[in-house]
Amino acid sequence: MLKRFISIIIIICCGISTQAQELLCKVKILHEKIANTDPAVFTSMERGVSEFINTHKFTSDEFQPTEKIECNILLNVTSKVPGDDNAYMGTLSIQASRPVYNSSYNSPTVNFVDKDVIFHFTQFSPLQFDERNISGNDPLASNLTAILAFYAYIVIGLDYDSFSPSGGTDIFKKAQYVVNNAPESGSSIPGWKAVDGNRNRYWLIDQLLSPRFSDYRANWYSMHREGLDNMYNKPDSARLKVLSGVSKLNQVMKENPNSLLMIFFFTAKSDEYIKILAQLPKQERAPYVAQLQAMDVPNAQKYSNLIK
Repeated sequence: MLKRFISIIIIICCGISTQAQELLCKVKILHEKIANTDPAVFTSMERGVSEFINTHKFTSDEFQPTEKIECNILLNVTSKVPGDDNAYMGTLSIQASRPVYNSSYNSPTVNFVDKDVIFHFTQFSPLQFDERNISGNDPLASNLTAILAFYAYIVIGLDYDSFSPSGGTDIFKKAQYVVNNAPESGSSIPGWKAVDGNRNRYWLIDQLLSPRFSDYRANWYSMHREGLDNMYNKPDSARLKVLSGVSKLNQVMKENPNSLLMIFFFTAKSDEYIKILAQLPKQERAPYVAQLQAMDVPNAQKYSNLIK
C-alpha cells in the first residue's frame, strides 16, 4: 500500500507515461426482466463490458497489478426499447474503494446507481470508445462506453484526490469532456445534460470541479490521507482528523443544499462514519451525530442509534 502511495505521488508530480491499466473491476449483468432474448447475448455483454473496463487505458499513468483500483459494476438490464430489438434500458451500479495504509481495510469511495442507462448492444460487436468522436456512428451504441468511461474517470479521479490534494483534477476534466461531447440522438439519451434532472452525470462532474465544492475535495484528501491512513499508528488523532471534517461538510451542505455530490458522498461513506463514531465514548458522539443526521437524512436513524 505504501508502494502504491509513493507511485501515485510520483505519477502526479512527474507525469510518468506507460501502458499499465488502472482498474481491477468485477462486472455483472442482470437480465431477468428481459424475455425472448438469447441468454448468450447477455453473456457476451458481460464479457464485453468487463474487457472494456479492465483493458481500456484511461490515463497515461503507471499502475502495477497490485496497485490497480478495485471496483464493481452491476448493469441491471430492465427492458428493451420498443421497436428496436438491440436497444436496452437499465441501471448501472458502481462501487469502488481504496486501500487504507497498514491495514487490510478498503475504504469505499464510490457507491452509486445511475438510473439513466440506455444503449445499443449487438452480440459479437466489440465495445468502442474514441475520445475524439465519443458519439461515433451510432450514438446509442457509443452511449454504453461513454457511461463506462465517465465513471472510470470518476473512480480514478477520486482515488487520486485521496492521495494528493486535488490530485484528480486532470482526470475529472476528462470526465467533463465526456459529458460535453456525450452521445446525442434527439432527446432519447438521458443523463448528460443539466435539463435531464438534478442527479445525473452532468451535475456530478460539474460539482466535483466547481470552486463551490473546494472544501469538499480538501476534506476528501484530509479524511483519507491524514485520517484513515494514520489509523494504525495514531488512532486517536486520526479519528479526530476524520471527524473534524464533519463541520466542514456541514458548511458545504448549507451553501449547496440538495447537491448531488453530498448524496454521492454519503452513499459511500455513511457506514464508515458510523464505525468511527462507535469508537468514541458515547457522551462525545452527539455533536457529530446531529450534523450527520442533518446532512444525510436517509441514514438519520442509523446515526441516532449511536447515542441511544
